Amino acid sequence: MNSEEPDNHETVDALFQKEMEDAVPHEHDKTTPYKPKLKPIPLPLNPKAMGDDLSDHFVDLNLETGEELEFIRPGIQHRLFQELRRGRIPPESILDLHGLRVIEARKALAGFLAHAIRYRLRVIQIIHGKGSRSEDQQPILKQKINQWLRQRDEVLAFCSAPHFDGGTGAVYVLLSRKGFREDHWR
Repeated sequence: MNSEEPDNHETVDALFQKEMEDAVPHEHDKTTPYKPKLKPIPLPLNPKAMGDDLSDHFVDLNLETGEELEFIRPGIQHRLFQELRRGRIPPESILDLHGLRVIEARKALAGFLAHAIRYRLRVIQIIHGKGSRSEDQQPILKQKINQWLRQRDEVLAFCSAPHFDGGTGAVYVLLSRKGFREDHWR
């Protein structure tokens, strides 16, 4: 037996206590468990009817160019919506509708929503512009986006983006990951 090795367990405990006598416990006792990011799993999709379920026959909400959009379904936590409004939940994908006509924008939005739902994205951003370049200086696409998003059950909430991310010319959209109806696109 080596002369430096302890003879029994009591000596080991005593040595350990001696080494640890200057140790100070951490004040922070909260730990965040590691959660690996899951890869999206595509769901079946039938793109034939893209855009057909987005109706223009709702009452137009006459919006001003600088007016903020805001929509929240019942049951959505206020704190989650505030995080969305402040831009603290980064969008996982972005659609830019600048320069598109209403018909083109509808199809682009339907395809984009189908993609986002298929890949179970949580937050997306849609850039619709402020309407300052339209013929009558009205935010036509902004009004349509406001109508169309309200029609989709998968849209839990949306709001104008913060100034640093497009302001009133863009919206953040919170999507549901649960309850997706696979037959919605058939």
